[in-house]
Amino acid sequence: MRPLEGIRVLDLTAVIFGPLASQVLADYGAEVIKIEPPEGDSMRQAGPSTEGGMGAIFMGVNRSKKSVVLDLKQPAGRASLLELVDGADVLMHSIRPQKLAAIGLDPEVLCRRNPRLVFASLLGFGDGGPYSGMPAYDDIIQGRSGSAALMERQTGTPQYFPSIVADKTSGLSAASAILAALVARGRTGCGCRVELPMFETMVGFNLVEHMYGGHFEPALSGPGYPRVLNPWRRPYQTTDGYICALPYTNAHWKAFFAEAGRPELADDARFATLTLRTANIEALYETAGRLIAMRSTATWLEALARIDIPASRIYRLEELRHDEHLVATGYFEVIDDPTMGRLVFPGVAARFDGERPPVGMPPRLGEHTREVLEGAEAAKRRRRD
Repeated sequence: MRPLEGIRVLDLTAVIFGPLASQVLADYGAEVIKIEPPEGDSMRQAGPSTEGGMGAIFMGVNRSKKSVVLDLKQPAGRASLLELVDGADVLMHSIRPQKLAAIGLDPEVLCRRNPRLVFASLLGFGDGGPYSGMPAYDDIIQGRSGSAALMERQTGTPQYFPSIVADKTSGLSAASAILAALVARGRTGCGCRVELPMFETMVGFNLVEHMYGGHFEPALSGPGYPRVLNPWRRPYQTTDGYICALPYTNAHWKAFFAEAGRPELADDARFATLTLRTANIEALYETAGRLIAMRSTATWLEALARIDIPASRIYRLEELRHDEHLVATGYFEVIDDPTMGRLVFPGVAARFDGERPPVGMPPRLGEHTREVLEGAEAAKRRRRD
């Protein structure tokens, strides 16, 4: 089952944030029509490839879509877009608000034209504030939302997360918001306008745990969850490698200290309860690190499995393609393309009725322009008749 079968999405976004959101919708069965300018999405040139315009980063967020080239700076391009809007369920864009009307994307006009349309604006900053309309990329949002400062608190140096986490988190949130709007339309018959800003999304993301004592007025503590800011919160070194291990409950820590030959530490005044452990988290993790450093990875993995404490060795990115669980569940998908050769894609994580939706090939630039525009013209004639 593909639950969004029959839903048509016009995607005017580019780079990562918006394309990831629309890829989720495509994975779930929507017909996603990627509207591109004549030069294409800039990400088409990002990363290695065996074919021009099909860079690896582009392919990672544009699978299972169609590509239509429209020059929205020209009247003919805008007219074609309006015809597509008539038959669309969702229009999503990442264009700054002050530029929308100039290219014929005034939301009021489009929503009057198609009252069932979900009009989704994927922005850097929410409307109505002093940052509205400012350009935004992942690095900027990581800096403004506190992400780089969180790294500074843990490592001593301001750093970005080694992932485009603001783009990806916001993309997943945007897909969720669009799905919510479609559910509401199913009840009311009316579309709506959706706004999903990166800045506010990442502030909320970071403050899930780091709001901490700031939930209360007056604040009971400064912001920041000590457990995850602790510089000792990292893979533990063993005599021959590293492991990830997380004793968490009272029973876990009692069993861990007993296994490590230090049972008395379970009754240490710093470690006896979750509240005490949180208050003394650096000392706790440093102590655990020193104990784990005395044995091998294999020895610890066996012991921690035996006493039911979650643990794993470190896996490198290169190993994931052959991970035994991912192989057994058929997670990675292979597409044999006549031009590009054999291509490997991460699969869709979600399953519906036990089945994972299939992954489709990312589109070449303008590959579906004629098909989609001729279909829109035929639909227009049917409505007229």
